[in-house]
Amino acid sequence: MIPIPSGVRVWIATGHTDMRRGMRSLDLTVQEILKRDPHAGDLYIFRGRRGDLVKILWHDGLGMSLYAKRLDRGKFIWPSASAGAVSISAAQMAYMLEGIDLRNPQLSWRPQSAG
Repeated sequence: MIPIPSGVRVWIATGHTDMRRGMRSLDLTVQEILKRDPHAGDLYIFRGRRGDLVKILWHDGLGMSLYAKRLDRGKFIWPSASAGAVSISAAQMAYMLEGIDLRNPQLSWRPQSAG
């Protein structure tokens, strides 16, 4: 779990993002396409075309971090807007990262074994 300080906003980049992109490229996306300051301390979440992988970009005041999470089964539920960003709460982000649909919070799938 990402230790989110209070007052940090979480932004979902709508649409699909090329998941081959790294920290600097996603940083530029936040700055030029979303028109936000990537160094302000907010979290930015990007989803790939298949929907099972997200990348989270966060500047904590000391440096930029890039987190990635892939679901074994299912897809991350994403807003249907085509451009821009949507703000969600830290609790909604936690649901989303667990694979739970924000619109109907139920656990979608839980692994039965580690192998």
